[in-house]
Amino acid sequence: MPEALPPLREVIADAGLSARKSLGQHFLFDMNLNRRIARAVPGLKGAVAFEVGPGPGGLTRALLEEGAGKVVAVEADPRCEPALDQLARAFPNRFSYRLADALACDEARLLSSESGPVHVVANLPYNVGSPLLVKWLTAEAWPPWYRSLTLMFQKEVATRIVAAPGGKAYGRLSVLAQWRAEARKLFDVPAAAFTPPPKVASSVIQIVPGPPCVEGVNVGDLVRILAAAFGKRRKMLRRALADLVEDAETLLSQAGLDGRRRAESLTPEEFCVLAKALGPAGGSP
Repeated sequence: MPEALPPLREVIADAGLSARKSLGQHFLFDMNLNRRIARAVPGLKGAVAFEVGPGPGGLTRALLEEGAGKVVAVEADPRCEPALDQLARAFPNRFSYRLADALACDEARLLSSESGPVHVVANLPYNVGSPLLVKWLTAEAWPPWYRSLTLMFQKEVATRIVAAPGGKAYGRLSVLAQWRAEARKLFDVPAAAFTPPPKVASSVIQIVPGPPCVEGVNVGDLVRILAAAFGKRRKMLRRALADLVEDAETLLSQAGLDGRRRAESLTPEEFCVLAKALGPAGGSP
């Protein structure tokens, strides 16, 4: 890291930055933790890292320190500009950022001029973490524009993402993260590591895209099936899917599933088979 860069706490003090609850901000000053996250990214050296919500730039520094060829960031808070401008000066041609809403960002277009593989790495703001993940996991094009996602979430959300069938944590996020990718939890981060400390612990998870467990599944149909099934997760599937199709029993039979089962008992593969059956039954053509 260039000697010209002052400590993060000094950068924040000089910029008059304070974490805003409305933006889901919790700053991570511990550079050992930031470096641990950066080192967990597979194939980071020489690659492009796409970061959401860099804030004052702690994780950004770590990514550049650990050998990322370039970091491209999207930040919604204009108050962070002085800190990010300082980073851009310290790492010319290796760091750039844009003030924008990540949920509305066209990442493939933003990164189209970059060469090499792209890895998404972020301490995601709590208020947009899940919607962003769903956006990235439901891309029509697969393999997607990224090689991996290394992301920090509230521990409860991270547990849902990697959950196996059969438990209360297993749900929509679990299936979306696992039907055509490998999802695993890397490590937990205590609340005390952040400023200000949130009320809950956090976890870093990693998702690596792979081949789908069932070919030919329409993403929209899978999303609709998951919304219906887990929207009434305490009900049997034949009841939970009744609002989605006129004849839920026939749909389930075509997928080879017992309508008395509940959503949390189905594997990602079974949900995919059910989504494929939905197309002719009123889903996608």
